[in-house]
Amino acid sequence: MIYNIHRDHARFRNIVKGKIKQDLKKYITHGEMIGRKGKDMVSIPLPQIEIPHFKYGDKEAGGVGQGDGQPGDPVGGSGDPQEGEGGEGQAGNQSGEHGLEVDLTLQELAEIMGEQLELPKIEPRGHNTVRAKTEKYTGIANQGPNSLRHFKRTFKETLRRQIASGTYNPDKPVIVPIKSDMRYRSWKTDVRHENNAVIIYMMDVSGSMGDEQKEIVRTEAFWIDTWLRSQYKGIETRYIIHDATAREVDEQTFFKTRESGGTLISSAYKLCQKIIDNDYPPQDWNIYPFHFSDGDNWSGEDTKLCLDLLKQELLPLVNTFCYGQVESRYGSGQFYKDLKEFFGTEHDSVILSKIENKDGILQSIKDFLGKGK
Repeated sequence: MIYNIHRDHARFRNIVKGKIKQDLKKYITHGEMIGRKGKDMVSIPLPQIEIPHFKYGDKEAGGVGQGDGQPGDPVGGSGDPQEGEGGEGQAGNQSGEHGLEVDLTLQELAEIMGEQLELPKIEPRGHNTVRAKTEKYTGIANQGPNSLRHFKRTFKETLRRQIASGTYNPDKPVIVPIKSDMRYRSWKTDVRHENNAVIIYMMDVSGSMGDEQKEIVRTEAFWIDTWLRSQYKGIETRYIIHDATAREVDEQTFFKTRESGGTLISSAYKLCQKIIDNDYPPQDWNIYPFHFSDGDNWSGEDTKLCLDLLKQELLPLVNTFCYGQVESRYGSGQFYKDLKEFFGTEHDSVILSKIENKDGILQSIKDFLGKGK
């Protein structure tokens, strides 16, 4: 019975995953799903799935009941047709919508997205300086707690001692261990370095980046996080906002702030480099800077400075540098053109993506994560 329950549960989970994969674009482009995210789980509404239910027999088949009442009386009522009339509105003739919410782990969500977008597994570089420890029972010791007593080895030691001392009687074998016969399982600590990563998000918060653009960035960042967390044991995330100047902020401030000043993109790249230099040596960390903007920059001189910073300072330190240009009616989009003209196909560690609207999020995710770097 228990086996059947587990089998049916696994089958239902596969149906759920199939439904999510079928409508993945809808789930990715709807940012409200982020609000359903817990620590390790995400609640996903699936109104399309039929919930199993009991099917009742024909009314004419009869049955057994208890208590007084007449056919047609409401359950738990007195039979008075007026009793229980407390609702408002008129009766309808349409069936109600029965929604279903299922909880998926972020790992399961990442697997669904990876399969659908055909994302390759990431090959990490370097090791994080934080060590992971695991305890492995690999040997036998003469001392230890009773909970780790190795009964088979203790028996063998007792038998060996009795045979050696001549006290063992094969006709009436009595094996009585003494303290020196006791053997215990022992362990050793296996220390290994885990491949971890840091994501550094940068976003233009000048006046030309409106709420719609920020919502696109917020939604895409959620899915990027979900995938990268499935590839690494641990992820750290840093947030930089910039207009004419750049500063580091927390996640909530990152998505809520709106400024009205001009734009100097180089200020964000300088701060990004400073964070990497201070906290994330590239030999130990996998580093992923993501920059989102509408493509406007203050001047061609600052754009030239950005290109030099990328080529000479940032690119040698990072796994990939991703630039996402969120379309805005106020943005010129020139920065995307400058990056494409300068780097072309020479640097496969520079990934560019245009995000025209929410429908473009799915393709942008594939652009950024599709190289497996």
